[in-house]
Amino acid sequence: MRIALFQPDIPGNVGTIVRLGACLATPVDIIEPCGFAFSDRALKRAGLDYGPAAEIVRHADWHAFLAARTGRLILLTTRGARPLPEAHFRPDDILLLGSEAAGAPDEVHAAADDRVRIPLAPGLRSLNVAVAAGIALAHALTQTGGWPA
Repeated sequence: MRIALFQPDIPGNVGTIVRLGACLATPVDIIEPCGFAFSDRALKRAGLDYGPAAEIVRHADWHAFLAARTGRLILLTTRGARPLPEAHFRPDDILLLGSEAAGAPDEVHAAADDRVRIPLAPGLRSLNVAVAAGIALAHALTQTGGWPA
């Protein structure tokens, strides 16, 4: 299982997701360009003292990520037709989240093997990207028996 972030905008969210990945032994892919200067200093300011325990892979752009990708691509999106409780995960899935400001463009939607949404109360639009990553990863790890020992 992996988490991938498509052109993230907010260093604090990236730091939270990297910490999530470190704690749950899940690699994190960062698909650039980022909406901030991606540096160790920026992530440390975001509270990322878990960086050394995390497996982070940076990709120069979407095409570089696709070339390196293994496993199915599961896009978490408010436009997803499949609700999270109905999704079926595999241990080698990549959980992909779009940028905070723009989400994922049509090209990314088209490349996804599945598009999954987290059901929300009526009238509400979306969750914070780091919260959505945590919810989806927990669901996927439970299904696949992938929690750390």
